[in-house]
Amino acid sequence: MIDEIQVRNLALIREASLRPSEGLTVITGETGAGKTALLASCRLLMGQRADHDMVRQGEKEAEVQGRLFLPSCALPDEDGADAPEGADEPGLSGSQGSGRGSSEGISDAELVVDRRVSADGRSHVRMNGRLASVAELSEAVSPYVGLCSQHDQQLLSKPAAQRRYLDLWAASDRSGLLDGYRKALDAAKAARHALDDVMESVASSDARVEDARFKLRQIESLNPSQEDYDELVSSLRKAENAELLARSAAESHDALSGEGGALDALNAAIALLCDGAQADESLGPMSDSLREAVYVVEDVARDVSRYRDAIDLDVSSLEQMQERVAAYQSLFRAYGPTVRDVCAVADEARAVVEAVEDADAAVERARAALAQAESGLRSAGEALHEARAAAAPELALAVSESMSRLDMPGAALVVQVDTAPFEDWSESGPDSVSFLFRPGQGMQARPLSRIASGGELSRVMLALHAAMGTRDEVPTLVFDEIDAGVGGAAALALADVLGELSKTHQVIVVTHLAQVASRASVHYVASKQSGEDAVFTSIEEVSGSERTREIARMLSGSITESSLHHAEELQRM
Repeated sequence: MIDEIQVRNLALIREASLRPSEGLTVITGETGAGKTALLASCRLLMGQRADHDMVRQGEKEAEVQGRLFLPSCALPDEDGADAPEGADEPGLSGSQGSGRGSSEGISDAELVVDRRVSADGRSHVRMNGRLASVAELSEAVSPYVGLCSQHDQQLLSKPAAQRRYLDLWAASDRSGLLDGYRKALDAAKAARHALDDVMESVASSDARVEDARFKLRQIESLNPSQEDYDELVSSLRKAENAELLARSAAESHDALSGEGGALDALNAAIALLCDGAQADESLGPMSDSLREAVYVVEDVARDVSRYRDAIDLDVSSLEQMQERVAAYQSLFRAYGPTVRDVCAVADEARAVVEAVEDADAAVERARAALAQAESGLRSAGEALHEARAAAAPELALAVSESMSRLDMPGAALVVQVDTAPFEDWSESGPDSVSFLFRPGQGMQARPLSRIASGGELSRVMLALHAAMGTRDEVPTLVFDEIDAGVGGAAALALADVLGELSKTHQVIVVTHLAQVASRASVHYVASKQSGEDAVFTSIEEVSGSERTREIARMLSGSITESSLHHAEELQRM
């Protein structure tokens, strides 16, 4: 919902402010007074293209500020990420927009937009104080504000929008079908990719398979592992230094337990301390400590002796270890630099070989999986198509009934649902949805995009939104030229429909009809003023007697006692 719009230096507007009501807001004024400049400000807030011609003559830039309340999920998060995917197809998936027709549990969040357009055509956007792109602005706002005018025909002419309206119409009692279809489509795509991968492996060249077999033979002949490599490196280091280790062990053994070694010296010291302890008892503990040291030295001497005896000086074992380490180094150079890398290459090569060797069985398994997935997709697609096909005439009838009240006798909407070939099914479903317009009985229905009259198209869009009611995902609707060529009883009917629509939507209308203006909750008047230096447009809210006088002017072109009386009657209706 649009809470407030402030405009500065846009077209003829020097400065203006607009605070639409939650219901029906009208903007009136003489032809050429600048009413449509406010629609241009709405387009800028929606992220539509800016033009330097929008800037008021003689000014450096135009600025439009707006405060809106949108569904929280529609706004970018703090780091600028966009809203979750799928927000553009809420219908049959069970998710709907906000506003007075929104689903319970969806909260609105404030969005403050500042859009500036410089005289040289550059555009600057801020959203809640954060710099943003025009695309981000469009993604956040445009799904929730519908502009219905001759310049915005693309809103309803896009197939995606037509499909979305149909899905929204069907959502109340057929929710979940689109989500189920999309899951089935994803499963079918995954199965197709799996089959393609298997077929690619089967069709691999002999050179690729032979290369994989060569790598596998080369690596598996060594049977590498990290544990084996670490143990091999340690053993080789000992074997290459066997003589040094044997000599060190032998000499250390002699130094500990040989003649004149550490044990002899310790025993001699013990004996001397024992003799001295006969005269001084304090030497006794010292001799005891040395006895403990003797035990430790004896243990070490035995361990060193065993280590010396275990040393293998076998030259053939040394050569075998050197050859195995060299084999590891060769694999490292080819597939390394680590044991893990080598094992990964072996796994990849093994997968290639196994895929080819088990080709027939793998292809059959992949084909069976694809057939099962496509069967599920066909079932989900048929259910979705049936739901849309059933909803299409219901929606068409509801919209046609609304059009019959809007000075469109015999006009009708035709909603056409055609199933696409299976291979063309997409995320949006198995169907193409088309809205066709038949201007009168016996006349040919044609696509909405080919409707020439802007007022006619606006009334079709009004009829659509009126029929949608609370199912509509667009909470704010802005209409221009909707009253073109309308008068008399049709004008009253148009005012009634807009009044009913304002119960479920925020509606902003630029109008020339007093009947429509009389239904408004808030009424603004645009007028052209002459200042000291230039002509400018003034936008002022009117109420009370001022509003009555404006409606009287709209009725007769001048303010008379009769037109004032008629204006008062209209406001009481």
